Amino acid sequence: MTIGTSGSGRVLVLAPLGRDAAIARAILQEAGLTATVCTDLSSLVAELDHGVGAALVVEEALQGPDFPALGHWIEHQPAWSDLPIVVLAPRGGGLERNPAARRLSGALGNVAFLERPFHPTTLVSVVQTALRGRRRQYEARDRLQAIREAEELLERRVEERTAELASANSQLAGQIAERERMESALRQSQRLEAVGQLTSGVAHDFNNLLMVVLGNIRQMQKTEADPARLRRLEMIGQAAERGAQLTAQMLAFSRRQKLEPRVVDLNETVAGMHDLLQSTMGGSVRIETRLQPDLWASMIDPTQIELAILNLAINARDAMEVGGDLRVETANVTVGPPERPEDPPAGEFVVVSVTDTGSGMTEEVRGKVFEPFFTTKEVGKGSGLGLAQVYGFAKQSGGGVRIETVPGEGTAVRIYLPRATGQRPDAAAAPAAEPHIAPRNVRVLVVDDDSAVREVTAGILGDLGYGVIEAGSGGAALDVLDREPGVDLVLLDFAMPGMNGAEVAREARARRPDVPILFVTGYADTAALEEAGEDGILRKPYLERDLAAKLKAALTPPGRT
Repeated sequence: MTIGTSGSGRVLVLAPLGRDAAIARAILQEAGLTATVCTDLSSLVAELDHGVGAALVVEEALQGPDFPALGHWIEHQPAWSDLPIVVLAPRGGGLERNPAARRLSGALGNVAFLERPFHPTTLVSVVQTALRGRRRQYEARDRLQAIREAEELLERRVEERTAELASANSQLAGQIAERERMESALRQSQRLEAVGQLTSGVAHDFNNLLMVVLGNIRQMQKTEADPARLRRLEMIGQAAERGAQLTAQMLAFSRRQKLEPRVVDLNETVAGMHDLLQSTMGGSVRIETRLQPDLWASMIDPTQIELAILNLAINARDAMEVGGDLRVETANVTVGPPERPEDPPAGEFVVVSVTDTGSGMTEEVRGKVFEPFFTTKEVGKGSGLGLAQVYGFAKQSGGGVRIETVPGEGTAVRIYLPRATGQRPDAAAAPAAEPHIAPRNVRVLVVDDDSAVREVTAGILGDLGYGVIEAGSGGAALDVLDREPGVDLVLLDFAMPGMNGAEVAREARARRPDVPILFVTGYADTAALEEAGEDGILRKPYLERDLAAKLKAALTPPGRT
């Protein structure tokens, strides 16, 4: 049943006998009210659906066979509606003396009885009271409608927002589930941020330790003649370098650094990771590599692809029971249009695949694996970021990821990386540099709060032919610059207590703008170093040749080589 609003101030008049209807309409119109005369009960019921403020009916008109239709309308009117009906009853027709009136009141609900004859003012007053009540009903209906529309609008916005999140995170189940999942993800993210900050601090100190170890090893190798001892020193040096590589990978993850793509031979990358993968997987897992001989070069960030392969290998290890086979392979492929959001676009790609013989995935899990923080591992045994990181790296690089899995048999994850057309891979290692000869009488100010690192650095600089002045803090370094006019270069540690490297550099440039500054850091954000306006960055731990090359570049005037 729909009740219109256009006639909400209209009064329906039903008085089929004599001139009662005409008189009532005239009285109401004189009072400024709109009155519509109905010829019978059926026409009155029909008019009710077009909007009405009140009905004025003589009691006799309610005795006919059409009364059930009016009762049905009253019974099924909307919840907000309670149509006021004024019944013109004969004298003595009140409820207390008229059983018929009591029946009418029970059947019609909101009924007011007005005995005839009545004064026109009384009629107008009763009808106006009924209309005021009816207007409040329409106002309540409008408020309810506004509330429903607001709810519908809110529901539409929730659905739209959920759809946006679903397109970004894939397979979300609704607003409540999304809110709970995101709250959980936020807590996990905060934990990871704390771990990242801890990793950064530990990496800084660890790199200082590795700098001391590697520096002393290289110094000892220069004077040692016993082959057995040289072999042991070489083993120690290799272990320290592997520790430095591991620290670099941890820093890359904690910094969330932007990609630095270059042309890479993925065959060399995979081959170079074999030892790292074997130590990560343990001796019970057999690792096999299948490298395509004529593999195309790829334009990617070499550090991030190593992290991606390592993440996939760790996931594979966790999916396999003790033992199992892991296969890493490369291939050239040409793919068509994508079928899934994670698929690569159409084109030519270099593929790195990691295949295991583990438990595989169900289709439900398969649909969620790229969602950040989704994991099937036990609490505390996985962050849920591994495949999300792989997916983000591949997409950011211009490629994609595909997964082939069979429950109970294993999983193959394929990373599609863009082909570098017409370019050759960067050399895996720089060509051997010519012996470094320091310029005559060049003095280097070494600033580092770690005395062991200063000692090692001073030893390397001495072997290279440089004069060395040491300072254990930023304040001490500035005092040296004020006292010693013969400082030609500052080798400055970035992370120091008190004044950090950036602050020392600003003060040093104010005193000696002609002296180049070479930052040495175990860990610092690249953005912070760039903001400091450094003349070069040397990351710990470094080798003698790295320091020599940086010193030569910093001391070479612009335009000369």
